[in-house]
Amino acid sequence: MPRPKHVAASDLRLPDALQPGRPKGDQLREILESVATEAGPGRLMPSERFLAEHFQVARGTVRQEINRLVADGVLYRQHGTATFTAERQAAHIDMLTSFTEDMQARGVVPKTKVLHAEVESAGPRIAGRLNVPPGARVFRLERLRYVDDEPFAVERTNLSVDRFPDIELFDWETQSLHRTIEERWGVRPEWNDTAISAVLPNSHDAALLGIEATQPCLIIEGTLHDQNGGVIEAGRSLYRADRYTVFTQARRSPAT
Repeated sequence: MPRPKHVAASDLRLPDALQPGRPKGDQLREILESVATEAGPGRLMPSERFLAEHFQVARGTVRQEINRLVADGVLYRQHGTATFTAERQAAHIDMLTSFTEDMQARGVVPKTKVLHAEVESAGPRIAGRLNVPPGARVFRLERLRYVDDEPFAVERTNLSVDRFPDIELFDWETQSLHRTIEERWGVRPEWNDTAISAVLPNSHDAALLGIEATQPCLIIEGTLHDQNGGVIEAGRSLYRADRYTVFTQARRSPAT
């Protein structure tokens, strides 16, 4: 992970004092949010002590407003009491859209490193999810995803080799899996069964993502289906919770 950069007090556009007649906490929160926006993501903010002395307010007031901005996702704490501007979250809204297409649509530069790409025999669990017999040939693909050169997710998925012959021959560092499946085999993703859980990463995955093992992540386990209900892939991937936001939309069916 890139080392956070310190924002010197002289570099900040801080007012000399708070205005009279308005709650100090409200003003302080507005100032800190403005500073965070101008500073950009991953920047070290001034200490609570500096802010308290500069604005002549209690440190408890400073801490309260910083905690509120942390809860709102504007700032985050790390290494004890140090406070940083939050990293930009690359929100993945459409679970049917490939990672490459989704990031490119957002103006983000994606990058992929293949960690594992081999044909294996399906165990009972994967065979059940793919609707293939145990022992059937499956292609296991594991990729480390980057956003703006920073590790973002470890994506792991399995596909039936009988349904997608020679799938192991493609260069999955440069090609989109969903796009290739649609163009080569005429199979279009239509719906996805997805389960999302909050977890702490194991030491191996934490090292891949460049984070501490105490940093929360999201496990996203899904089974992707085509327009006829057939299974395309079964995956279980790990995403950094500080860089990934899941949006859902629910609609109630009309009463019958």
